[in-house]
Amino acid sequence: MNEWFKKTFGTIKEKWGKWSLVQKIILIGVIVVVIAAIIILLSVSSNKASVRLFNSPVEAAQQRSIVSRLQRDGIDADVDGEGYITVESNDIAKKYRSQLVAEGYLPKETDPWSLFDTQKWTRTSFDDRVNWKRAMEGQVEQHLEQLDGIRSAHVTLSLPEETAFADDQNPTTASVILFPKYGSDVLSSRSKVQGIQHLVELSVEGLTSDNISLVNGDTNEEINDFDSMEAADRINNIDKQQKLIRKLESKYSTDVVTALQKTYGTDRVRIANMKIDMDMSERESNGKKYSGINIKDDNPNTVYDDSITVESLKLSEETVIKSQTGTGYNPEGPAGIEGQNPPVYSDMSNVIGETKEEGAKINYALNEEHYSETKSPTIDRVTISVNIDGTWDYPQYDEKGKIKRSPSGGYLREYYGISDEELAEVTRLVKNAVGFNAARGDSVEVTNIKIDRTEQFREEDARLIKSENTKRTIMFVLIGIAIVLVLFIIFRLISKEIERRKRLREEELLRRQQQEREQALWDAKEQGMEVTLSVEERRRAELQENAIAMAKEHPEDVAMLIRTWLMEE
Repeated sequence: MNEWFKKTFGTIKEKWGKWSLVQKIILIGVIVVVIAAIIILLSVSSNKASVRLFNSPVEAAQQRSIVSRLQRDGIDADVDGEGYITVESNDIAKKYRSQLVAEGYLPKETDPWSLFDTQKWTRTSFDDRVNWKRAMEGQVEQHLEQLDGIRSAHVTLSLPEETAFADDQNPTTASVILFPKYGSDVLSSRSKVQGIQHLVELSVEGLTSDNISLVNGDTNEEINDFDSMEAADRINNIDKQQKLIRKLESKYSTDVVTALQKTYGTDRVRIANMKIDMDMSERESNGKKYSGINIKDDNPNTVYDDSITVESLKLSEETVIKSQTGTGYNPEGPAGIEGQNPPVYSDMSNVIGETKEEGAKINYALNEEHYSETKSPTIDRVTISVNIDGTWDYPQYDEKGKIKRSPSGGYLREYYGISDEELAEVTRLVKNAVGFNAARGDSVEVTNIKIDRTEQFREEDARLIKSENTKRTIMFVLIGIAIVLVLFIIFRLISKEIERRKRLREEELLRRQQQEREQALWDAKEQGMEVTLSVEERRRAELQENAIAMAKEHPEDVAMLIRTWLMEE
């Protein structure tokens, strides 16, 4: 194989050498063009494909809302120059077409039929009607299964034949069985169920929400019967209202406790009760109010109120004075017609009399205010009870600096309560914290009741007793160790003294034996006797002579050796 490569490479090299410069340039140019074409092809093929989300352009306002909705799910969406929204793949387009329609993001210009690629199915042919119905059911099922939380779906459509008169036309109906994924709330949330119903309604021409039946396949319950869900919605609203009240109570309690704990510590403040009564109803009212007319505003620089307010202002006044002397009134009617006056007027006919009329008309201006207001949920009453514990004085010390003890052996404690003046100040602080309003019946109580700290004191006393017992035990152990050390030192000194005396006796005995031996040798030498030494004696003599000679030659080493022996002993 290597020989073939060598032969091929040699052939190419030989031919390359025979080519002219022009041929070489042409070959290099062809190779460069091929490589550039391959690079361009790869770059074009690697570009992300764009699929239109809807088959019609979208308005600018809806473009922003739809693109923002897709970006919340991490989907890259673009808008081309013609106003079409594009995504990366066809799978994403299929999924989010259904989801956006279910959430109410369907563009106004978009035909619902464009959401389903059913243009190849026609509704004008009777022969293709059954196939068209199957295709429609399959498309609706496919789009429903693209929704999050739907495991599978089964759709049955009833498409009646068209009649000549609209009154005789049967409605289009749809029966949808949905199987949710485990742990999903897609079929228990009212808003999501309404979105699914809206999606199915737009999927079939002529279908209305009244003719759609959505059924939970796991429980066989109809989930789009919203009339029967009013009671559940009412319970949910009550639960939300109670959560709002508890949240408000928790906020007020936290504000009060936080403010007081900075002064009295974290363990002395207790919230005994925190109750807020709220009116959660919303009411609208219209009416008018009459109030006084302000002539002069109050001067804020003065300590008193110098404003001037009057009930009304006189706009105009008219005085009327009438006086008449002569014949009295005769209300008989026109001449020539018999009158129908009552007897009392007939009797007064042609009677001479005098009539006077005096009066005055005055127009006043009033301050009239028309109002129209909507009352949202308001707080009806706030009730709060706060208890603050006093202080305990302990540990207490006597004249000698020792801790005073109770009869049980623990700390001697003394309790100090809170004065009435301080309680009044705390009450004023709590009222301001909760927005106290006497007009609505709010109640704020701050008490000084001793908190039961029996367990705490029992634990502290137990720790004190245990600490003293531990100190006492440690002291006894240290004393025992000191005694043992002293006895050991004494025993060691006595042992060394006994060994020293024993060694001195042995040395003295050896010295005497050596002296006697030397004396015997000396006596024998003077008497001219030959003395035969034993092997041990000769060896001992040699060692002694060698030691003497070494001591003379190396006195420092011998001194070091003797010092080491003495230190070891």
